[in-house]
Amino acid sequence: MDSILAGLHLLLAPEALFSLTVATVVGIIVGALPGLGSVLAITMALPLTFVLGQSASITLLLGLYCGSVYGGSISAILLNTPGTPQAAATVLDGYPMARAGRADLALGWATTASAIGGIIATLILSIAAPLLARVGLKFGPIEYFALGVFALTCIVSVSKEDMIKGLMAALAGLFVAVVGQDTVTGALRFDFNSFELSAGIGLVPFLVGLFALSEVFWRASELYSVESVKAGKSRFTFPGFGELRNRWSVLLKSSLIGTWVGCLPGVGATSASMVSYAEAKRSSPRRANFGNGEPDGLIASEASNNAVTAGAMVPTLSLGVPGDPITAVMLGALALQGITPGPRLFIEQGDLINFIFMALLVANVLLFVCGALMTPLFSRILKVPEPILLCAIVVLVAIGTYSINASTFDLLIMFCAGVAGFLLRYGGFPLAPIVIGFVLGPMIEQSLRQGLIITRGDFLAFLHYPIALAFFILTLLFLLLPIMRSWLCSIFGQRQRKLDKQEHSHDL
Repeated sequence: MDSILAGLHLLLAPEALFSLTVATVVGIIVGALPGLGSVLAITMALPLTFVLGQSASITLLLGLYCGSVYGGSISAILLNTPGTPQAAATVLDGYPMARAGRADLALGWATTASAIGGIIATLILSIAAPLLARVGLKFGPIEYFALGVFALTCIVSVSKEDMIKGLMAALAGLFVAVVGQDTVTGALRFDFNSFELSAGIGLVPFLVGLFALSEVFWRASELYSVESVKAGKSRFTFPGFGELRNRWSVLLKSSLIGTWVGCLPGVGATSASMVSYAEAKRSSPRRANFGNGEPDGLIASEASNNAVTAGAMVPTLSLGVPGDPITAVMLGALALQGITPGPRLFIEQGDLINFIFMALLVANVLLFVCGALMTPLFSRILKVPEPILLCAIVVLVAIGTYSINASTFDLLIMFCAGVAGFLLRYGGFPLAPIVIGFVLGPMIEQSLRQGLIITRGDFLAFLHYPIALAFFILTLLFLLLPIMRSWLCSIFGQRQRKLDKQEHSHDL
């Protein structure tokens, strides 16, 4: 109890609250600007931690983290451009909602799901952090491979219109993911003797080109008029308690998935949102509308990727192992403040741990308030005339992409991805499977190679690992479920037709 009161005393300090509020607002703005992202926001803030006190420095980093992850959803919804890689799955249903004139509701769902997902994850973290850390340690390369294969099942869900084209798009994403240096042997692959390609294809320029730039090309080719895109209402619309009650299961499940995946070192929020989206697509009663502006898809992505912000703190604080690149930067910042993460941190500095939990909780509440106040300003973007908007998008994504590495090659990648995305759209290929393959490809390849080294090339030995076996069984069930459902519908349909025929003959 004393440590809780001590943590609350640290949080209520004026400099800590002020730092947390300002950082959340700045984080939302940085996240909404395509190409910047959480790592850049936190890295730029590191010099400030030298002059701020310990509590203000920690709240500064946490506010930037939570705000920037959420902010990526704003440009994903309004511009079809994930502001941060964590919002890659948000564009799949968020942007169609905006195109249908429901941008205000899409922003409301994204803000609400982000805040609730973060709050649920923080509450779980505060209770079960040491236990979750021990579970995360049980995941090795074989378990990561099984998790990645399970996540790939969502390709089937998002490719129902044309399964062949969906699978071809996923293979293209997997191919792009392996360009560059082999993570196991160090050999160069598909670099075409280009020094820049030896480092691989960057996630941000690839995503920005594939979604944002291809959208610009697509609209320009179709010569859309200003009226062709419905502007909708330029205010924040809360979904309503009735809608929340109808979709609470998706919200809770996605928050739990994000918390769990966040506890696994090195996986990250982008993979979490894909896994959560796949699960929502499989289990939602409104699964047929996914990809056309279904709020369940938006909830799944935003609740999970914001839950990761709390989940990723578990290995960071309890093991000293960063959960993702963002917490890796935060780990360095904590070291600058004289904080040594590890199991003994929970025993020796309980007041500091409680302070971090409370700060995360308040950050997610502030995220909702600030998001509700700020999103009307962002949603006015849809009222800008179409030609001006398209030019602004090109300039914005070019500046954001270039600012990451100050590399003109990233601009070339963005342009090539934009042209490829436009041609794929023209050919009727879905873009979602490309992103899924590109995001999950490195984790699947690396964990498979490492797993085969462990088992000395015996793939069947993977089945001897209980966690991996459970994921393989779930993958098989999810792949067979549509076939079984179709088979059962066919049987019951035939039986019903027989009964109808018998009743008809009896009537005669």
